[in-house]
Amino acid sequence: MAVKFLPGNRLTLLNSGAEYFPALLGAIHDARREVHLESYIFENDDTGRAIADALASAARRGVAVRVLVDGFGASGFADQFQPQLAAAGVQALVYRPEIARFRLRRHRLRRLHRKLVAIDGEIAFVGGINVIDDRTPQFPTRHDYAVRIEGPLLGPIQFALRRVWELVVWARLNRRFRLPRTLHEQPKARGQQTAAFLVRDNIRHRRDIEEAYLAAIATARENILLANAYFLPGRRFRRALYRAARRGVRVVILLQGRVEYRLLHYATQALYGRMLRAGIHIFEYRRGFLHAKVAVVDDHWATVGSSNIDPFSLLLAREANIVVQDRSFAEELRRSLKQAMRDDARELRADRWIRLPWHSRLLRWASYNLVRMFVGFVGYGGRH
Repeated sequence: MAVKFLPGNRLTLLNSGAEYFPALLGAIHDARREVHLESYIFENDDTGRAIADALASAARRGVAVRVLVDGFGASGFADQFQPQLAAAGVQALVYRPEIARFRLRRHRLRRLHRKLVAIDGEIAFVGGINVIDDRTPQFPTRHDYAVRIEGPLLGPIQFALRRVWELVVWARLNRRFRLPRTLHEQPKARGQQTAAFLVRDNIRHRRDIEEAYLAAIATARENILLANAYFLPGRRFRRALYRAARRGVRVVILLQGRVEYRLLHYATQALYGRMLRAGIHIFEYRRGFLHAKVAVVDDHWATVGSSNIDPFSLLLAREANIVVQDRSFAEELRRSLKQAMRDDARELRADRWIRLPWHSRLLRWASYNLVRMFVGFVGYGGRH
């Protein structure tokens, strides 16, 4: 896979909702022609209502507004937001209906997990942050990232948004929501940063994001820093990390310390022992929920997006990441991750995992094998 890097971009790293939502709301409020938003979750909370109000306000002043959400992640959207948005002139659609009980189909598991926004052909947002409050009484934060983009990278982002929108419109036979044939002008250079936009789908781009990770890991010379909310890599990915550690690369992985999905949590922990013995450093984030899907390799390569390193993201869902080749961006992301590790995470000790009682090891490996069986059920086996 040849990654198409585009120079001339201006990239702004946004840390969690505290930075992302004000930037997004400001861009929607300033929109003059078009807002196109995709989100896996669109929650009926303060954040969701603020975004919905901004979208409705933009539509009322004549901006073409399109919203596409996932039918499982945003299961309440059709009842809670769609009527209000439609009344304001927003075109809102749901990607695949919620999974029906007792009627599970493999294709229903292929979700729209991307978090993308494009505005006026001038600004885009790519990352892992859903439309949902990231601060609650129970958890002080969801630690995550997004990137504000200006420049030529908007071209492929807009194409990806339009393509999935048109697929959903075609499947619904909804001619009212067909896109106009007018094309945007090629976005002009806005900065000095080089980046690529990658998607994962089930047609031509099934492994693009994974292959970009593997290529970066294979060429790493000094350090690899991964932060992932849901981490259950296949054998190819694990072996790439082991080989990097053996050749002297410092490999550090920041993972979720709180239990959100118990089966996946224990399945991931089944891999800890061998990784720690291989010299890989594992940190667990404890302050709130780690929702990030980012990485930094050496001093120049970084990625931010929606794709976890697990079977759901790498084998089933529609995902979107940007890959950046820029020292200043990579260093900024590395500093942010190191601060989170220093302030809100703890490093795991290899001897603790080696000495786990047999029933704890059995629980974790049973969880791992159950997840593997599920992956086999949906038709993706092999090296994963």
